[in-house]
Amino acid sequence: MNKAGKILRIDPSFALPEAEVTIDCEAFDTSDPTLCAVWFGNERAPIVALSPKRVLAIVPELKQSGRVDVSLENNGTQSEAASVVVGKRLAEDLHPVASPAFDPDDGSLFVTRSGSRGEQLPVTLFRIDINGEVTEFSGDITNPTGIAFDSKGQMFVSSRMDGNVYQISPFKEAVPFARNLGIATGIAFDHTNTMYVGDRTGTIYKVNGIGEESPWAQLEPSVSAYHLAVGPDDALYVTGPTVASFDSVMRIDANGEVSVFYKGLGRPQGLVLDDEGNLYVAASLRGRRGIVRISTDGKNAEVFVAGMNLVGLAFSSTGDLAIVSTDSVYSLTLENK
Repeated sequence: MNKAGKILRIDPSFALPEAEVTIDCEAFDTSDPTLCAVWFGNERAPIVALSPKRVLAIVPELKQSGRVDVSLENNGTQSEAASVVVGKRLAEDLHPVASPAFDPDDGSLFVTRSGSRGEQLPVTLFRIDINGEVTEFSGDITNPTGIAFDSKGQMFVSSRMDGNVYQISPFKEAVPFARNLGIATGIAFDHTNTMYVGDRTGTIYKVNGIGEESPWAQLEPSVSAYHLAVGPDDALYVTGPTVASFDSVMRIDANGEVSVFYKGLGRPQGLVLDDEGNLYVAASLRGRRGIVRISTDGKNAEVFVAGMNLVGLAFSSTGDLAIVSTDSVYSLTLENK
């Protein structure tokens, strides 16, 4: 019998470098751990835990991205390969604190280097084009946090430093659009182009087309930021990490009524919904970190992408994901999602 055993499943089937995945297997001879190995393509993976039925391994940095063969090894003998889709690192040494956003006009991705509160960095907004080239875009906004585009393709960026939301002009100028929004963090637009802004001290504001704000809903304050997304049902979904270890995704309907959509996440941050209404959020679930997918009814959740220190995500026009950590930006092709 092959002492490397057989791989039954890799969970989750999407992952980023440095993330932990579970490999369910059978008949893997682990009697001498020094003879055991896990391979992602040609790269050996660090092993976290080992048993004949289950292996926890860390996805190594790979030269290639996309679908990668994974195999178990015992004393030079390898199992048949299974596969996992691994994301590509596009940029690093950044400091996003919320989700990135895709420009609907040209498909480029915008991401922040936010810095610590009050820190004025020379460049705080970066643009990543469809070829993965990173360019400096603007340094006009201190502590940029949320980024969103309206239906006309106008980009808006919040500053948690001064409580303003800025509109970015075609000349890359940051023009104040809405003011006095507390510690302004997340931004989202509904189908009528109404803007919603989250003040992490507890208020969700509605902002009309000329920048006039009005308090709309009250939530528990967040220790870091509010993250907002509007679903296909036109409800607003909100996360905001608290000091609890069992946080919720909140849902606010068109009348401003607040309810719990899903409870049981660790440090939930950036979120997005697909066309069917499934919700994806950067969080941990039952001790596992990554992108958690929650069903449309809010009853079921699973770790969809394994990842470490994730703070946000966005869907491209082709349905693939851009994911940001506290340091890096990744692109992940969703095959058979």
